[in-house]
Amino acid sequence: MSDINNSGSSPINFNFFSRENLKFNIHNLSYLPRWIIIMMDFSVLVLSFFFTILMFKGTGLDYIITPHSFIFIGSFFAVNIFFFWLFRTYSGIIRHSSYIDAVKLLFSQMAVLVIFLFFNFGYELLYGQKAFLNTAFFINIVLSFCGLFLYRVIIKQTFEFYFSEQGTNKLIRTIIYGTDANAISVANALKFETPTRFKIVGFVDKNNQNATKRMLDLPILIKKKKLPPLMRSVNAQAVIIADKSLSKEEQLIIVDQCLEFNYTVYTVPLISDWENQKEISKKVKSIQIEDLLERKPIVLDSKLISKQLKDKTILITGAAGSIGSEIVRQVLVFNPKRVVILDQAETPLHHLCLEMQHLNSNIKIHNVIADVRNKIAMNTVFKRYQPQVVFHAAAYKHVPLMEENPSQAILTNVKGTKYLADLSCLYKVKKFVMVSTDKAVNPSNVMGASKRIAEKYVQSLQFKNKNEAEKNATKFITTRFGNVLGSNGSVVPLFTKQIANGGPVTITHPEIIRYFMTIPEACQLVLEAGAMGNGGEIYIFDMGKPVKIIDLAKKMIKLAGFIPDKDIKIQIVGLRPGEKLYEELLNDTSKTLPTHHEKIMISEEILDEFENLNTDIEELIAAANHHENDQIVMKMKKIVPEFKSMNSSFELLDK
Repeated sequence: MSDINNSGSSPINFNFFSRENLKFNIHNLSYLPRWIIIMMDFSVLVLSFFFTILMFKGTGLDYIITPHSFIFIGSFFAVNIFFFWLFRTYSGIIRHSSYIDAVKLLFSQMAVLVIFLFFNFGYELLYGQKAFLNTAFFINIVLSFCGLFLYRVIIKQTFEFYFSEQGTNKLIRTIIYGTDANAISVANALKFETPTRFKIVGFVDKNNQNATKRMLDLPILIKKKKLPPLMRSVNAQAVIIADKSLSKEEQLIIVDQCLEFNYTVYTVPLISDWENQKEISKKVKSIQIEDLLERKPIVLDSKLISKQLKDKTILITGAAGSIGSEIVRQVLVFNPKRVVILDQAETPLHHLCLEMQHLNSNIKIHNVIADVRNKIAMNTVFKRYQPQVVFHAAAYKHVPLMEENPSQAILTNVKGTKYLADLSCLYKVKKFVMVSTDKAVNPSNVMGASKRIAEKYVQSLQFKNKNEAEKNATKFITTRFGNVLGSNGSVVPLFTKQIANGGPVTITHPEIIRYFMTIPEACQLVLEAGAMGNGGEIYIFDMGKPVKIIDLAKKMIKLAGFIPDKDIKIQIVGLRPGEKLYEELLNDTSKTLPTHHEKIMISEEILDEFENLNTDIEELIAAANHHENDQIVMKMKKIVPEFKSMNSSFELLDK
C-alpha cells in the first residue's frame, strides 16, 4: 500500500503540527458539544481531588476521614455535576468565555463548599468525628475553581492569539478616539471580527486623563496637541472616531489633521446596548464626504407631516430618481393609504419596486411607467388613483445637456409641470409640492430658466385660484435647494468614479463654489415645507456654507487614501455651457421671510398675471414642439427677464 512505508508504519508528517496547520485547524474547529465540556470539567475535578489527597498525604494528614470513602467521593462528584447543571456552566462557548462564565463557576463551587461543610458539621454531631478535613476540602474547591477557570482562559487566549496573529501584516494598525462605553464596544467588536481588519493599538482620551491606565489591556494615549504626531509615535495607520461627545467642529478638525498626513479616518454610530458585536463591527466605515458637512441634525415636525400624509393617497413623479426615491422612502414612514410611484425610466423604477417589496408594510404601492409630458397618460393616473398630495420631482436637470436640447427642457420641466398642475386643480388635489433648484435663481442656463418658468406657473395658478375664491383649491408649494450629494450625475459620484479609475479628477474652474446637502436632508425639508405651506410660497433651504469644488475634490482624494496632484491629478477643464462660478438662493429682487423651522425660509418673488404667463408658456411649448432653439430661448428670456446666458451660444440673444 502506498500509505505504508517499508517498515510497515505510517510516515510521520512533521508539517502537521506547523504553525500554519495549527492555525488552520483551530480556525476550522466547530463549537464543542456540551457533553465534551462536562467531561473536561469532570477531568479537572478529578485532578484537583487527587492533587489535594496527595498534598495532604505528604503532610501526614488524611483528607478523607470517614471509612465510607467511596460514598463520599461519589457524592462529591455527583453534587459538583448537579451544580454544573444548575448554574449551566457548560452552556457557554469556551472560546467566547466572559466574566459571567467565571461567576457561574464560582457560584457552583461555593455551593458545593457550603453543602459539604454543613454535611460535615452534621456528620460530626451524629458520629463524633468529621467525614473529611475541612481545610483540605476548602483547598480542593479552590483548586477545582482555578482549574476550571484556568483552562477556559487558556482556550480563549489561544483562539484570540491565533485569530489575531492570522494575517497580522495585513491588519490596519488603528487607534480608537474615545474612552467611553461606545469606544469599548467598538474595540471588543473589532477584536472578534472575522475576517479581522484592524489591530487596535490604543485609545485616545480627549480629556488627557488616565495616562497611566489601560483599557482592554491597551494603553490610553494622551493627545498633547494634534493627533497625527501621536499616531506616528505608535505607528498607527488609521483612527476610528468612537467618542460621541465630540462636536461636529471637533470631528472636522480631527479629520482634516489626519487627511493632511494621509491617515485613514473611520467613524461609527452610537452603539446601543442590545447590539451584538457582529452588527457593531459592520458599522465601522470609512468616513464619507457627507459626514464632513457642517450640519446639525434636522428636527422635523412629525405631527404636521403626519397630518398631511397619514391615510392619504400620494403621487410622486420622478420617483425612480435620487430625490424622488428618497421622498418615497420618507413618505412611507408616515403611513399613507397608498403611494403611486411614477417615472418613465423602467430599470430604475424596477429597482425601486424590488426595494419596496422587502418592506413589511400594509401600504398599497402602485408602480406607473409614464411620461409627465403625456397629458392623456397623466389624466388617466389622476382619474384612477385620485391623489390627495402630489410631490413633483420629475425633471431634466443636467445643465450642459439642456443647453444643447432646450426643447426637451421645456417639454419636461415646463409642459410636464403645467399638465400636472392643471390636473391637480381639476381633480381637487389638496397639495402640490414642486421640487425646484437654486439654478432657477438669476438663471444662467436653459435648465435653470425652465425650472424658474415652472415655478412662476404654479405660483400664478395658486393666486388665480385664490382670486377666483375657488373652494377646495389646490395649494401649490415650491421647494428650492442646491446640489445634492450623491444624486445621480452629481459631482460626488463623478469624482468617486474618476478616483477609482486613477484620475484625473476634472474641475471646471478652480474658483467654482456650490451649496451642498445630503439627499435625506433635502427630502426631509421638502416634506416639512410641503406640510407647512399654505399655497403660493417658494421655500428655500439653509444650505450651510458654500463648498469650493476643488477643496471637495482634494478632500475626496485624501479620503480615498491618495495624495492630490501626486497620486491623483486634478485637471481644470473650463466652465461648461450655462455654468456659473456660484449659485444663488435668491433673485436680486427677492426678500426672505422666516418660518417656524430655522432651516426653511420663504422667498418673496414678483408674481406674474396668470393669463399673460399662460399665453407665453403656450407659445413657448409650441416653439419647443418645433425644436426651434433660438425661438425657445428668446421666449424664455422674455418670460424670465433675469435669464442671462453664460458660456453659451445663446449669449448672442442677450445683446
